Amino acid sequence: MTDTAATRILVLNSGSSSVKYQLLDMRDSSRLALGLVERIGEETSRLVHSPLVGDGSGKRERTGPIADHEAALKAVAEELARDGLGLDSPELAAIGHRVVHGGLKFSAPTVITDEVLAEIERLVPVAPLHNPANITGIRTAQALRPDLPQVAVFDTAFHTTMPESAARYAIDVETADAHRIRRYGFHGTSHAFVSRETAKLLGKDPSEVNVIVLHLGNGASASAVRGGVCVDTSMGLTPLEGLVMGTRSGDIDPAVVFHLKRVAGMSTDEIDVLLNKKSGLVGLCGDNDMREIRRRIDEGDQRALLAFEIYIHRLKKYIGSYYAVLGRVDAVVFTAGVGENAAPVRAAAIAGLEELGLVVDADLNAVRADAARLISPEYARVAVAVVPTDEELEIARQTYALVDA
Repeated sequence: MTDTAATRILVLNSGSSSVKYQLLDMRDSSRLALGLVERIGEETSRLVHSPLVGDGSGKRERTGPIADHEAALKAVAEELARDGLGLDSPELAAIGHRVVHGGLKFSAPTVITDEVLAEIERLVPVAPLHNPANITGIRTAQALRPDLPQVAVFDTAFHTTMPESAARYAIDVETADAHRIRRYGFHGTSHAFVSRETAKLLGKDPSEVNVIVLHLGNGASASAVRGGVCVDTSMGLTPLEGLVMGTRSGDIDPAVVFHLKRVAGMSTDEIDVLLNKKSGLVGLCGDNDMREIRRRIDEGDQRALLAFEIYIHRLKKYIGSYYAVLGRVDAVVFTAGVGENAAPVRAAAIAGLEELGLVVDADLNAVRADAARLISPEYARVAVAVVPTDEELEIARQTYALVDA
């Protein structure tokens, strides 16, 4: 068990050229500081640090070269120390790391050992864009505080409860097993947090509630959660499958890949870039910002309108299919940047689903608020909600619960 005075958790989300961080006090889940280091390895590196203690008015920014993740975390430690929140504080209980892919081995937060780190490295082939950066962040943090527990919280963990009927693809079993090909799902910390908060909003225990969670940001995913347990999710082996996203295609006939290779003469890498970075909303209309797309629609832009309609069509398909998977649905909940802020997306996704008990109240939907809220009328058979996600708080909670136990 941690020292009773050690109640702070530092949450690190290490990307290939960035580090997002938050320092939280788990006595009341309050944030003490947060920040972002971006463009690591470039001459134009930038660190933005916001202390949230006191009056919270001391936001600071520094620019200039930050060579690597080690330099980035040292800079973060310096900024925290300026606020009396240094990494050498006896109040720091652990560092929680977001790790995108944990495969099937990790279904819960895990204290990082050499063996754990080796397994995360073995998963690099199925998460080549994310796990290497996560590993770099872990190793750097270990070097800075080798005496402190380091905990991995996996994006995939919440989805490891899926039954084999949902997780397996219908391909040769031996080939699939040899190459770890199956649906893993992502955004798991968000889906876990939001499904629990939705149950709280309904005044029920998570075990009593069936929820469809729609995490709609530049990356987007849906999940079917039965009694607090994930039974299906839209992302698969990688975050490419599923909903239409900002730059990712989502579901597509796999033969499109063969066609592009044989007929268009595209290389595997070119197709990878096409489907991950040049598809989705940006491929359909040139924009991946839903606010800009809505502005263009209001001006009569037909290309933007078609992109929006394709986006909504896919959303409706997943709502309907997950309704069928769950059998009974207590709530459909929208979260993340688009889900929380784009009222037209919410209205369009639910429109026409009245026979399923789904209705949106136009006035409630138009309200902008930071709190979890219902946007369905009282008479609706199924609640429709907006619940802000908080992945950093979820990582901090899981990390603290593990080291405190």
